Amino acid sequence: MEHIVIGIEGLVGAGKTSICRELVKILPDTILLNGGNLYRAIVYAMMKSGADLESLKSQANHIDIKTMMDLFKIELKIEDNETKIYMDGVLLDEQELQSEKSSLAVSEIGGKANNETLFVFARNLIDTFKVGHNVIISGRSIMQIYPKTDYHFFIIASLEERAKRKSIQYNGEVDIEELKAHIEKRDELQEKAGFYNLSDKTISIDVTDCKTVEESTNKVLNYIKLPLEMK
Repeated sequence: MEHIVIGIEGLVGAGKTSICRELVKILPDTILLNGGNLYRAIVYAMMKSGADLESLKSQANHIDIKTMMDLFKIELKIEDNETKIYMDGVLLDEQELQSEKSSLAVSEIGGKANNETLFVFARNLIDTFKVGHNVIISGRSIMQIYPKTDYHFFIIASLEERAKRKSIQYNGEVDIEELKAHIEKRDELQEKAGFYNLSDKTISIDVTDCKTVEESTNKVLNYIKLPLEMK
């Protein structure tokens, strides 16, 4: 049976991860590889080791991300059909990985660090997973990492809607205007890093007017054709 690979990228706060998780529920024999959380975990580990963001930014060009992953004993495991990230055998809290501080640090460092060996690792991992599963990838630079991706989607939404969704994610504990400024800053960094570049294969989907994750997911599903034996 030929399994497929679906890549989902998008603007900060547009709801990529929620769509991915909904797709895992709907599509048979499917797992989620959350590349964004893996990268966050590596940067998080560097910061927890005592390095501050400014020093990491200044040294980013000399940082090999895969070397850092190995140094801090970061690994991923498939649990409940998606990747969970461990550091030295301890499961990392997703809320902490998704915090404003961690997210901004990734945006600052991701476009400058050496990602080549990490990309090779990810490519081999996807090939391994694809043997037994459909693979949904959430992250950045997906077409660069895995050019054989069958479907590549870029999720967009208005700034106001993205700030609202982030506010819900943070349980309303962060001021909405502060969230807008934070998102705009990350958008600027992501764009400079080339993370918002689209390929000829990319399908952009606007979910601004979607009231639920199911509505957003259905917009993606409209483009996906599974082999007959999977339906």
